[in-house]
Amino acid sequence: MSNKSVEIVVYGAEVLCPSCVNLPSSRETYEWLDAAISRKYPEQPFTIAYVDIYNPPVENSKKEFAIRVVEEDMFYPVVVIEGVIAGEGNPKLKTVYAELEKYGFKSK
Repeated sequence: MSNKSVEIVVYGAEVLCPSCVNLPSSRETYEWLDAAISRKYPEQPFTIAYVDIYNPPVENSKKEFAIRVVEEDMFYPVVVIEGVIAGEGNPKLKTVYAELEKYGFKSK
């Protein structure tokens, strides 16, 4: 079991990306991931943040990545775990879990 808190950042926008019309919004994906990860790994420390790519925070790393999502036309939401992209557009839980398990996350 990991003691280090893992940072998860969901980059997205209030407006759905053009190819994501039938998918949940970025904010819904963020809320869904938060709930799913909390359920699967109840005692693992993690933080999850939502970043609006069109109104990013001043924090340099998050702002730079938000600009990259827009400039590179990435499918959002983009899920980033400790700086590694774990999902784009319609992130798969299995992929997100696999990335978390690299940090010692173990399911109950």
